Amino acid sequence: MAEITAALVKELRVKTDAPMMECKKALTEAGGDLDKAEEILRVKLGSKASKASTRVTAEGLIGIYISPEGNQGAIVEVNCETDFVAKNDDFIQFVNQSAKLISEKNPSNLESFSALPMNDGTVETVRAALVGKIGENLSVRRFQRIQAKGRLASYIHSGKIGVLVDFSGSDEQVGKDVAMHIAATKPKSLNQDGVPKEDIEKERSVAKAKAEESGKPEEIIKKMIDGSISKFLKEVTLLSQPFVKDDKQTVEAMLKSTGSQVFGFHLYIVGEGIEKKVNDFAAEVAAQVAASTK
Repeated sequence: MAEITAALVKELRVKTDAPMMECKKALTEAGGDLDKAEEILRVKLGSKASKASTRVTAEGLIGIYISPEGNQGAIVEVNCETDFVAKNDDFIQFVNQSAKLISEKNPSNLESFSALPMNDGTVETVRAALVGKIGENLSVRRFQRIQAKGRLASYIHSGKIGVLVDFSGSDEQVGKDVAMHIAATKPKSLNQDGVPKEDIEKERSVAKAKAEESGKPEEIIKKMIDGSISKFLKEVTLLSQPFVKDDKQTVEAMLKSTGSQVFGFHLYIVGEGIEKKVNDFAAEVAAQVAASTK
């Protein structure tokens, strides 16, 4: 069995917000498997022990560009080391230039994007020069270029959450409202067909463990599991979610009432899935003081 180290317990604690002792017990039960331990905690503590997918752990900005015609655009995430740099005018300009360049040139990957002409050099030379000027490492983490079936609408929240929506309809405000809704609720997909099978199976595993703890007959347990999966799918799919501006109707119902349709969307959250190094400045100062007295 893998050693249950303090670092492993801390990592599970950061991912789930569960008590330290509960994290250690779960890791012991899971034989040191972090993902399995997270599932065990969700069974014991409920949904509050599943926060990894929405935790923002790195700095930077989301950039979005939409062509004048409104049917082509791009979304990009550029990371830096501190939030202070994310407010730097040169950094912001680089992010916005990157989004426009991606939309216009349609690079196939990060490597080909880095080689594109920008200003008097390439994207990479501009990035490297910016690193030297600002004094922090900068990186283009990911991007998506979109050729819309309809037209594009966007929403950026504080530079940290960005959404591009491909929609159709006569009311432009509908697209903007849907983009804001996505930023607020963070759906996994447009409808149930787009939810990853592994996510559904993970939910099924958790629901099964919870249902079996009830001690009820097998046929009741099956209904409880099916009910949990159905609830999960409604919560994570855009069209099934209650519309944030009118929770008495779903997004699908709102779209139907306005003669609109959503073909797809892209949601980026700065630093999603990246663990941010946290410095204990008090400990660092104490260590420096201790070293200076030796």
